[in-house]
Amino acid sequence: MADWQVVSGGITAPKGFKAAGIAAGLKSSGAKDLALILSDTDAIAAGVFTLSQVRAACVDYCRQRLRAKASARAILCNAGQANAGTGEAGWSDAIACAKMLGKELHISPDAILLASTGVIGQRIKLDALGNGIPQLVAAASFEGGKDAAQAIITTDLVTKEIALETTIEGRPVRIGGMAKGSGMIHPNMATMLGFITCDAAISTSLWQQMLKRAVDLSFNQITVDGDTSTNDSVIALANGQSRTAVITEKSQNAHKLEAMLTAVCQYLAKAIARDGEGATCLIEVQVSGAPDNKAASEVAKIIAGSSLVKSAIFGRDPNWGRIAAAAGRAGVKFHQDELNIKLGDILLMENGQPEEFDRHAASNYLKQAAAGEYLTGDTVLISVGVGVGAGQSTAWGCDLTYKYVEINAEYTT
Repeated sequence: MADWQVVSGGITAPKGFKAAGIAAGLKSSGAKDLALILSDTDAIAAGVFTLSQVRAACVDYCRQRLRAKASARAILCNAGQANAGTGEAGWSDAIACAKMLGKELHISPDAILLASTGVIGQRIKLDALGNGIPQLVAAASFEGGKDAAQAIITTDLVTKEIALETTIEGRPVRIGGMAKGSGMIHPNMATMLGFITCDAAISTSLWQQMLKRAVDLSFNQITVDGDTSTNDSVIALANGQSRTAVITEKSQNAHKLEAMLTAVCQYLAKAIARDGEGATCLIEVQVSGAPDNKAASEVAKIIAGSSLVKSAIFGRDPNWGRIAAAAGRAGVKFHQDELNIKLGDILLMENGQPEEFDRHAASNYLKQAAAGEYLTGDTVLISVGVGVGAGQSTAWGCDLTYKYVEINAEYTT
């Protein structure tokens, strides 16, 4: 049983965090497009970013800031323009954004981290953003999480937010999170953004290590379409406002905090995969029996990302051959006579041999998942065994539909 509980508030659930989301005119639709996360005090900051060689200015800006000093007071995120592929002008725009917000908050621009999402090649509309900043700062509140979550989305159909609470040294400790992402999702740390807040006190190095491990078990285990982006960022702030002792090394308290951080990241990651552009269901691939966890992870991600597997699931076709073929090309050595495949509770292959199964029941299982409720009954579970090793891992994806092609064929037109 999990050693935490769900609480309300999202990104502002932890003590000392405010948020806001407004419509500043960055999107032509008039929807909310500018978000702020603000800590009452300096917070330890950690980040994991895209490994793409083509990066948005905000990514390089955050990397530079965190290398200089791993702390921050605020995160500013704009939607509408990715500010990627914009050269020196885009870099200047990023600097200008931090300066404008810093002036309004009366803090150093160096205490501000940035994120952007939208169309690659488009610079931020600085006039609109600058005019919106006073309103954004004025709107910041301890109840502003929902507005902030709304302001960072693009093609997302739903917002993604969660908050969990545990107890450390008899005091409540909370982690809140929000994310956006629906297309270009195949993180290698895609237009994917994740923000985490925490009121625990923790050392800089340990917080960064925890975030990296949590991201590897969550955001780096999802795929929608196999495309990574220029703007992938996961930023986590921990401000110590829970008044617990500082966690500086591996301990029971550290383990408890990291487990809760991972749970927050996995919830948000699954929400992104489920909200994949045009998707009708979430796909969860559980792999066991691999030589180690890394090998199992590779097999799980290849299956979850296979266009043939994703298409078959959309067609409600229990074609286990697609799953077996994907597992076989993952680059992990295993004996095919040890391959086992299940769809939900239905055994399709055992010890490398095809099993007789009720195809109608298997197809109905896929149909029921498509008709299920968001993040509860809408999951297609694929279980794959590749041997007798101790390695295991889980990856998440979604089906591939006609709607995905339509959305992306007309993205800028």
